[in-house]
Amino acid sequence: MVRQGIEAFLANLDHYVGRMRIGLVANPSAVDSRLRSTLDLLTATGRVSALFGLEHGLRGHVQAGERVEASVDLRTGLPVYSLYGDTLKPAPEMLADVDCLVFDLQDVGCRYYTYLYSLLYLLEAAAEAALPIFVLDRPNPLGGEVVSGGILEADLQSFVGYPIPVRYGLTIGELALFFNATRRIGADLTVVKMQGWQRHLLWRDTSLSWVPPSPNMPTTSTALVYPGTCLLEGTNLSEGRGTCNPFEVLGAPWIDPHALAEELNGLNLEGVIFRPTYFTPMFSKYQGQVCGGVQLHVLDDRSFSPISAAFHLLMVIASEYQEFQFLEPKGGRYFFDLLAGTRRLRELLEQGDKPGLFQLLQEWDGQARNFAELRREFFLY
Repeated sequence: MVRQGIEAFLANLDHYVGRMRIGLVANPSAVDSRLRSTLDLLTATGRVSALFGLEHGLRGHVQAGERVEASVDLRTGLPVYSLYGDTLKPAPEMLADVDCLVFDLQDVGCRYYTYLYSLLYLLEAAAEAALPIFVLDRPNPLGGEVVSGGILEADLQSFVGYPIPVRYGLTIGELALFFNATRRIGADLTVVKMQGWQRHLLWRDTSLSWVPPSPNMPTTSTALVYPGTCLLEGTNLSEGRGTCNPFEVLGAPWIDPHALAEELNGLNLEGVIFRPTYFTPMFSKYQGQVCGGVQLHVLDDRSFSPISAAFHLLMVIASEYQEFQFLEPKGGRYFFDLLAGTRRLRELLEQGDKPGLFQLLQEWDGQARNFAELRREFFLY
């Protein structure tokens, strides 16, 4: 059975932190193998002096994109500083009463997740304040072998994207090492390793229970399709937010689900079947409206390519439905481009350039292969 970093950290707490006061960055996904909360386990030691809430908040109750407010945690009485409100990076006054930072959150192995960039900013803040930072490692639910998707272009960097592939094939601890080295941050970083994890393991192979790291990541099935279907957030298609199957169901009121499913299944994409479905989102896009669409059913999680599936899905819908649109740009940049990491995908879809789309997919494969080699120096397993 895989043992996550929190267990080794607690077993050797005096060695790691001694008498240092801890600033803890966590949420409900931070649990040990017995589902005991990192927040409870560490605050019970009396060494935690401050808490930090990222997107979705310390207790995981805040919906995507909603502001997280600073507060006092009712259970512990500790101050909770927001890193998804007025600032995304800890201000010096937030660190005044801590001697080290401890980061423990489950990620989903995908570039779009904001926790990655909160970690990047925490590394920078720790270096600037000369504070040690401990990252308690956790499994990449998508495994550590597959790398896919293109490298995000530098001028499209944002809080949902850094120049790495969509699926980067590193654990959160390995990614911290990558950020610290490649950005030349120089933080005093310690990654507390897992025991028993190997690169070929997917989440189902770990014997660990899944605790949703965010409200719209309820299952590991969601995580499998998310690297592809998250791109729909930048369009007028519903990505299934407000349903029981976010990112697995998708559509719009103007889509014929049976025609779409028939065309997608006719492509014979590996490892997936598209089932026609109707759904009514309870919030987000098309709230309260009946949408036609498809649900992705992954039959083989090792041969299934979420990036390829999303490419073909967007290609079919963009060519068949004139109602399809990209969300209007804000600040001069399309949200779709920030997710895709390039403007070319949107432009090729607008032009209906299928050969160009397949060429871009091949280019992304080459970029992913190059990154797959580059990342090896940061392997811990």
